[in-house]
Amino acid sequence: MFRPKIPTMPQPTGLVTPHAVIEPTTITSAAQTLPPASAAPAPSRPAVQLTPGSALALVGGGTAVALVVGAVLVSMLLAVAVTAASVAVCAVVIRSLLTRR
Repeated sequence: MFRPKIPTMPQPTGLVTPHAVIEPTTITSAAQTLPPASAAPAPSRPAVQLTPGSALALVGGGTAVALVVGAVLVSMLLAVAVTAASVAVCAVVIRSLLTRR
């Protein structure tokens, strides 16, 4: 009862094509030619240059993102607190209605 049952692979139905026979090929080496030597090295990616204006823009953008994320998190926390307070008030009202017979 507790032993897993391993399913068996279903057998193919219908037409079954035989496997193709692959014959090995011989590799012939051609005369190797060397690529021409280049005088200049390949150009690499340019380094990032930060000017004072772009650094100020990055700092301003990061500050704006941090403020927006903080405002969203604080508003979510406030929504949870308001919901909890309203549920607590509803519970007190319902309890007082049920006990005041």
